[in-house]
Amino acid sequence: MTSDIEIARKAGIKPIQDIAQKLGIPGDELELYGKYKAKLPLSLIDREKAGNNKLILVSAISPTPAGEGKTTISIGLSEGLNRIGKQTTVVLREPSLGPVFGIKGGATGGGHSQVIPMEDINLHFTGDFAAIEKANNLLAALIDNNIQNNGRSLNIDPRTVHWKRVMDMNDRSLRNVIVGLGGTTSGIPRETGFNITAASEIMAILCLAEDFHNLKERLGNIFVGYTFDKKPVFARDLNAQGAMAALLKDAIKPNLVQTLEGNPAIIHGGPFANIAQGTNSVLATKMGMSLSDYVVTEAGFGFDLGAEKFLDIKCVSSGIEPQAAVLVATVRALKYHGAVPVAELNSPNVEAVRQGLENLEKHVENMQKFNICPVVAINRFVSDTDEEIEVIREKCQELGVKVAVADVWAKGGEGAEELATMVAEVADSCSSSMKPLYDWEWPVEKKIETIAKEIYGAKAIDYTAKAKKDLKVVAELGLDNKAVCIAKTQKSLSDNPKLLGRPENFVVTVREIEIAAGAGFIVPITGNIMRMPGLPGKPAAENIDIDDNGKISGLF
Repeated sequence: MTSDIEIARKAGIKPIQDIAQKLGIPGDELELYGKYKAKLPLSLIDREKAGNNKLILVSAISPTPAGEGKTTISIGLSEGLNRIGKQTTVVLREPSLGPVFGIKGGATGGGHSQVIPMEDINLHFTGDFAAIEKANNLLAALIDNNIQNNGRSLNIDPRTVHWKRVMDMNDRSLRNVIVGLGGTTSGIPRETGFNITAASEIMAILCLAEDFHNLKERLGNIFVGYTFDKKPVFARDLNAQGAMAALLKDAIKPNLVQTLEGNPAIIHGGPFANIAQGTNSVLATKMGMSLSDYVVTEAGFGFDLGAEKFLDIKCVSSGIEPQAAVLVATVRALKYHGAVPVAELNSPNVEAVRQGLENLEKHVENMQKFNICPVVAINRFVSDTDEEIEVIREKCQELGVKVAVADVWAKGGEGAEELATMVAEVADSCSSSMKPLYDWEWPVEKKIETIAKEIYGAKAIDYTAKAKKDLKVVAELGLDNKAVCIAKTQKSLSDNPKLLGRPENFVVTVREIEIAAGAGFIVPITGNIMRMPGLPGKPAAENIDIDDNGKISGLF
């Protein structure tokens, strides 16, 4: 089988100026990063124009461990829309090196539905993640320096500091560390740890910021901890926001690349959806909507995670809303929710598909709770049978939902023309407005309960003693009017990854609540969610190589 990287090389790549020309961007407006990548200045955003163009959100049913191809469908759908005469840009998140070298491999689509140059995008790209890492770690250094500095100390209690350092790699050995060892000149010893860069609050802030002023304000609002006198300390108290924003001066600008078929793609930001808002930046989305009639964007993992946060956090914060929503379903994911082991997902099993349809049905119901019209895209795999696909079609017809098969991995935009026509019709005829699930002004417990019961299907919420204490802290800091960004497993609608399909009568346990005051939300943590993943037994990194001519292989 031809690899994704071989397909990309055979397709060829155009100078980035040619892609910019399609968007009406003069060549001298681009900030070039080599021949095939460029930064887009924020001055290109036209908020009035953006408000008149169409936004299409792509989400999915609960995935298998390998994912169900939202990015591949998003890219293929944008190709299909361009093929039927709809000027379209796809706007995506940047890949994290953790998953690239870990379990998932590359994150630029696949087959004939990719964004390129895939090697650059999957690796260091334009340095955005490095800038976010540096800004995060600058704040960590300033905190420890202030604790050490007797002359200008804020009297920070080291035991209350929750801010961690980050790096863009899966490295479980760094989850818990002790810093400040080595004597009196090396700092005050304290327990801390590392998160992966995508889990940094700086990433969440960058992806919600509207401009440099808003970026600095959000950075200054980061909650650091308490003084020994029990007074809260924020990043602004350390005068950190200016220098942190300076490190992000280029990272705040969206990145322009291209699809295999030579259409524009904007890629920017990369928060995970199981621990943060799981979608690209507000600036990237508004940039795409300023330059194109249609924008296709995705939200991470299933609708219960990325899409809920996209709608309740990103849309409410920025004032944007989708005119159409696509739910990606796969035969293999439905078999997975029909109790088929991962090793047997490629074997035909019509009855297992039928049993797994309850997961699809719940996600469709969730989409309708937001007053948005769903379109189901069946992402076709080579192992799928016509009988299995027909079972999904029949269920969608029973639910009154439009459905189309998308064969974008094998055929690119040609394989998405039916889906593109269907989605464009929905977007063009949409007369309803997106309705958030909750009001930010509601009490925190009510917001959490609403998400857990309405979206996950939970029976009740249980708070640990630690979580109850955290709720009091949130109230004391006056942050109870922020959005809620629940950290939860992506493998199940519940907080238990073993409960597949459509679980019922389960209790969601909130074990603690983290504060992301700069991002503008609080994070109730459920299950065993971790902000620093580990590598699998056989990391994807073992398959990645580079030859004597500089050609990379193994990035899927």
